Amino acid sequence: MTDIQNIKHKAFLYDATRCIDCRACMIACSVENKIPMDKTRIWVAGVGLQGEYPNLDRASMVYHCMHCEEPDCLSACPVGAYSKREDGPVLYNKDVCIGCRYCMNACPFGVPHFDYNKGLIDGAFIDKCTMCTQRIDVGLEPACVATCPTDALMFGERADLIKEAHARIAAHPDRYINHVYGEFENGGTSYLVLSHVPFNELGLPNLPETPVKTVSEEVMGITIPFALTWGAVLTGVTVGVHEYNKRKENAAKQPVEAEKESEETK
Repeated sequence: MTDIQNIKHKAFLYDATRCIDCRACMIACSVENKIPMDKTRIWVAGVGLQGEYPNLDRASMVYHCMHCEEPDCLSACPVGAYSKREDGPVLYNKDVCIGCRYCMNACPFGVPHFDYNKGLIDGAFIDKCTMCTQRIDVGLEPACVATCPTDALMFGERADLIKEAHARIAAHPDRYINHVYGEFENGGTSYLVLSHVPFNELGLPNLPETPVKTVSEEVMGITIPFALTWGAVLTGVTVGVHEYNKRKENAAKQPVEAEKESEETK
């Protein structure tokens, strides 16, 4: 397993005790990434409001890509549509994706969302959190973090956030479960969670430290002839789709270019 403690990279820390379920993070994500609200990259899980007035409590989970240290989506993708940056983000390339949805089956957190309103020719099949790389690359926080009114979301170096999480547990052992979810689960994630209720009540799966991809890669190793054959087929489909899209884009540009030339000759 990778020694993730010695790697400097970015991560989130989500504190369920501070979340008020206002969903400002969802709106911020939609606006920042120019996606409609019904396709937001954040969703809310958990048990919501519980108890009886005036003794009320809330247990909500702001859920998006966990940006795993050893991503199962990346391992399962047969055409290399996923990549892992050294500083944390797990990214998706819509121009490579062929819509096989292997990543959806591989992800133990159910993160990748398939757009069933688009066909093979349209591209952009999967949508997921990108950690707002367009913001963090210029020194800004992800939109969801910058918008959170209760500091339920933090962003920074993963090692520092792990220390902060354990410090909160030590300072208030009656408030938190003595565990930082994501520190080791599935090989470690870049989305860390503190909670006052069992993590499964927040919708988080009970995972071992060994990444799920380790099992899938062993299975694929047994069926290597099939994997190679199917990979070749999928690669051929990818090339065909991309060539079609390229011709379609060129055809769309021709009337515009012709009109521009006509105006220049006047």
